[in-house]
Amino acid sequence: MRLSELKVGDKAEVTALKAEHVIRRRIMDMGLIKGTRFKVLRVAPLGDPIEIFFKGLYFAMRKTEADGVMVCKVGEVGDALPMSGSKT
Repeated sequence: MRLSELKVGDKAEVTALKAEHVIRRRIMDMGLIKGTRFKVLRVAPLGDPIEIFFKGLYFAMRKTEADGVMVCKVGEVGDALPMSGSKT
C-alpha cells in the first residue's frame, strides 16, 4: 500500500521507499525511514499535500512524493494504538 492511499487518522509503518533518488534522500534525511511509524493528520481536499506526524515532527509532502513511500497500516482512527512501541 502507498502512503498516498491512507486516510486521515490512519496509522502506518514505512516498509520501503521507492521514490526517485533526490526525493528518497530528502525523505530519509527527515527521518522517515523503513520501520518508522506515523499518523496521517491531514489530507488536502484534492489529496495534495498530505501531512503526517512522526517522531515529534509534522511533515507535509506532495501526493507524488507520497506515492513512493510504501507502508503497512497498523491502526485507524480511534483504535487507541500508540504510534510507536511493540508491533501488532
